[in-house]
Amino acid sequence: MEIRHIRYFLAVAEERNFTKAAERLHMAQPPLSRQIQQLEELLETQLIERDSRPLELTEAGQFFYEHAVRLLAQAGELVSMTKRLGKIEEKFSLGFVGSTLFGLLPEVVRRFKAANPGLEVSLHEMTTMEQIQALKDGVIDVGIGRIRREDPKVKRTVLRNEELVVALPMGHKLAHSGSKIKLVDLLQDIVVVFPKTPRPSFADQVLDAFNDRGLKIFRLQEARDLQVALLLVAAGVGVSIVPKSVMGMKRADIVYKLLDEVDLYSPVIMSTRIYDQSETIKSFMNVVYSLYRAEGIPYIKPEQDE
Repeated sequence: MEIRHIRYFLAVAEERNFTKAAERLHMAQPPLSRQIQQLEELLETQLIERDSRPLELTEAGQFFYEHAVRLLAQAGELVSMTKRLGKIEEKFSLGFVGSTLFGLLPEVVRRFKAANPGLEVSLHEMTTMEQIQALKDGVIDVGIGRIRREDPKVKRTVLRNEELVVALPMGHKLAHSGSKIKLVDLLQDIVVVFPKTPRPSFADQVLDAFNDRGLKIFRLQEARDLQVALLLVAAGVGVSIVPKSVMGMKRADIVYKLLDEVDLYSPVIMSTRIYDQSETIKSFMNVVYSLYRAEGIPYIKPEQDE
């Protein structure tokens, strides 16, 4: 059985008509009918009820169809992934969510480029959902995000759990408090979350943090991204929960305060293609973990270290 047999069968199964399927495949009907008959002979079972109008699939045909759809999709992904891997020694593309840029990501990239001087490295800001699709399409090699979104074609590795803090406008009543702040202290404020779209996103992690503690946000404002959220905070519009690494972007009109909450963090998650075990990927991971160790940053040990 060849891939073409699967493509031909899917066209007939979806069009429920040999003539329309042949037009879709840009071929004559008789050769298409012979190919389907040949497939049935290979499988030693009838896949299509030819006497019905429109055509109907047999029980075996329906079973084969459901698996054939996935198989053909995997074949397409395999082609794009293999093409990408064939160029891996020359190019490396990294997708990242904007909030990770304020942490160690720039230093990771600098060290990674130094360790791989012949490699052309490119960076692309994209959401976690966009990263997953870009990995499957062979557009990027690694994605760094924060959302736990599972996909059978993508391997997700939690690098570390980053503490969350609250960004307050300079004139806020809690801005100069000597103690940590609890989420309940923020319920009288407008809470600015980001990004507005697409969802799920970091915004949902923040909303879940309130909901998990039985707290209801009365006034909520959504911002396009982290930069806009911080501008709204600076303007005194509201407050915003952000990753602790954002504190590195100092502004005279924003005060960052630690939160007095248990298990309030945002994961930093690395995504790769499920079967991609290239040396370049391993080099990138080694740079990440070595930097964590050098900076004394707690991280989740990779499987081989456990």
